[in-house]
Amino acid sequence: MRHPLLLAAAACALMAPALAGLARGEPVRPLRAAGPAKQPPAPTTNGQVLLQADEVVYDNEKKLVSAVGHVEITQDDHTLMADRVDYDQDADKVTARGHVVLMDQNGNVAFADHVALTDHMRNGALTGFGALIGKNGRLAARNAQRVRGDTVIANYTVYSPCKICNQPGQRTPLWQVKAERVVYDQEKHRVHFRNATVEVMGVPVLYAPVLGMPDPTVRQASGLLAPELGNSTKIGYFVRTPVYLALSPTNDLTLAPLASTDGGDVLEAEYRQRWDNGGLWLQGSGAYNPNGSLFGTAGVQTYGHLFGSGRLELGQDWRTGFDVQTTTNAGYMRYYDISYLDRLVNDLFIEATPGRSRFALTGYYFEGLRSTDVASTIPYILPQLDLSLIPIRKVGGGRLRMDVNSRILGRTTGYDDQRLSAEVSWRRPFVFGDGQLWTFVLDGRGDSYHIQTPAMGVTPSDSQFVGRGTGYAALDWRWPFIANSGAGHSYILQPIAQFIAQPYGGNPAALRNEDSGDFEFDEDNIFSFNRLPGYDLIESGPRTNVGFMAQAIFPGGEVQGIVGQTYRLKPDPIFSALSGNAGTASDIVGRFSVKFPHLDITDRLDVDRGDGTVRRHEFYVTGTYGRSSAQISYVQLPRQALSLGLPSREELNAQADVNVWQNWQVFVAAQRDLAGGQYLNTEYGFGYEDECLAISLAYRRKYTSDVVLGLPPSTSIVLRFNLKTGDSDVQPFSLFPRDVFALTHP
Repeated sequence: MRHPLLLAAAACALMAPALAGLARGEPVRPLRAAGPAKQPPAPTTNGQVLLQADEVVYDNEKKLVSAVGHVEITQDDHTLMADRVDYDQDADKVTARGHVVLMDQNGNVAFADHVALTDHMRNGALTGFGALIGKNGRLAARNAQRVRGDTVIANYTVYSPCKICNQPGQRTPLWQVKAERVVYDQEKHRVHFRNATVEVMGVPVLYAPVLGMPDPTVRQASGLLAPELGNSTKIGYFVRTPVYLALSPTNDLTLAPLASTDGGDVLEAEYRQRWDNGGLWLQGSGAYNPNGSLFGTAGVQTYGHLFGSGRLELGQDWRTGFDVQTTTNAGYMRYYDISYLDRLVNDLFIEATPGRSRFALTGYYFEGLRSTDVASTIPYILPQLDLSLIPIRKVGGGRLRMDVNSRILGRTTGYDDQRLSAEVSWRRPFVFGDGQLWTFVLDGRGDSYHIQTPAMGVTPSDSQFVGRGTGYAALDWRWPFIANSGAGHSYILQPIAQFIAQPYGGNPAALRNEDSGDFEFDEDNIFSFNRLPGYDLIESGPRTNVGFMAQAIFPGGEVQGIVGQTYRLKPDPIFSALSGNAGTASDIVGRFSVKFPHLDITDRLDVDRGDGTVRRHEFYVTGTYGRSSAQISYVQLPRQALSLGLPSREELNAQADVNVWQNWQVFVAAQRDLAGGQYLNTEYGFGYEDECLAISLAYRRKYTSDVVLGLPPSTSIVLRFNLKTGDSDVQPFSLFPRDVFALTHP
């Protein structure tokens, strides 16, 4: 998109080459009389000027050259049209009059009743100036002038990027800017409005003595972003006014100050930077609350947080980076609605990925934000080594893989341990003529632990070494049956069976479970040879996994189902009765899914092997229709097994965004604890959005509380308001730009 004042500057400069060349008697290519042209001719590619007119008149006495009747002057991507264009050689003045129109290759059009150029075409004046920009943008000015060859000034202007309806009584755009004067500095690529008023639906909403914006040639520019207004029972009335700062083409900074009546003041900042071989992102905040509140403490409190990540390529296959998540207060980010994470992860790493292999050395530091977390018992890892070697060439006709993992784990208070694990696996597939796929797998693994037990009361500290070695041989069998129809439909039915031969045991009593507690028996790991996450715990004993997968593929989507179960000769003691994988037969787990352009359904089940009751049930539905959408999810989870100790859950989440009429939306969301019989969160609101204006009003209610952290239930009302330009290249407005007072005016 070109700014309308940029078109005005082009109009002033475009007439000079053609008429000056005519005055000197130089040929202008081509020069011929022509009738009115409905479309501008194709632009030249070598910078030469094309002139067309009904006639060209030379007045030698007055030294006046005139192009008269349907004048068209084209150079590169600009075309000027007028009823008459005159060039006075003595006065060095070019004048265009009558239906002056300038067009560019992007379809932008500028109009003027009269254009005059002086001082070697450097200065000029336009009367009755107007412009069409892009699809809907319009600018009108009483008059405009060009000074010093690089500045265009328009007086008494109106600008709007919004589409104007042709219906009677609806000629006012959704929003527009009226200004007493507009100054466009071509050298600095800035447009400045003086005594500007922003009107929304004809109603003035903002007055600014100085308002600035960049021209469209600028890809980044500083300015104000959409503000937020609201009220919350936690922090009272508040206003958030983000400001975007373009520091350079490769980095920027966004500052978002928030002022509230009861929660003090918060300053959020986000810094982004890109370079050829990496990038950096940092987001942080600081808060000053004179009223206190968190942890039930009165008086002045200060808080802060920092999130971020960075990546740097060190050379071929090598890179390093970090991720940071930290806060000074466990309840701070939830109190101000910055983030609802309850566990923070910090890491620093260096890694290499040559070919199919990988090397990584990483250090981890964790922060717990739950009221039950004890910081001194949360571990840190310094460092963790991950090494995977996968030869490109096959070994014995199969794929060989070698993995090494080492971890040094420490705590301020509690157990420390060091572990070194090594694993070698070999996988060989066989495909038979009737379509059966057999895969033979051999795997061997060894672990060495050094565990340090702290002193407890009269019991002294202790240190011991623990070793473990295990391996298995497995056979994976699959036999897919495929049917295709002439209508583009495909049907697949695939029975699956796995046989694993492995010795019993493998989990010495002295081992502490640090990384294998988050176990969930489901359809995603039913056909895994070792379903436990992490390295500390392993499955053992001979077992078999059986099931099948069915799939129907249509031109517009697919339907899929998978079900499976595990059988053992005798129970594995590592799995509790609540895990779904205890005893000699596991629960039956499966998933059914439907995926079409406007409908997505997923149903995940865990059916008890004994009485057929549903132990775990997850149901997700997403539907879209035009500008409306709805999402519903139901989650029923049993009490987690192993070491997590999480309670059972039964929740219903629903969210709908309904387009009720034209550009008006109504949205509602709710999260309800069905087991406890109470709502957790609700949100209601409505909004309007089109190519020019976006406004929404939302009501939120959080019913949960944390007395220890000082987080009570809360209610908030948030208003968001944004004036859009309809063009992604246009940057935000900026109030009081730094260079505005350097401009001079005639």
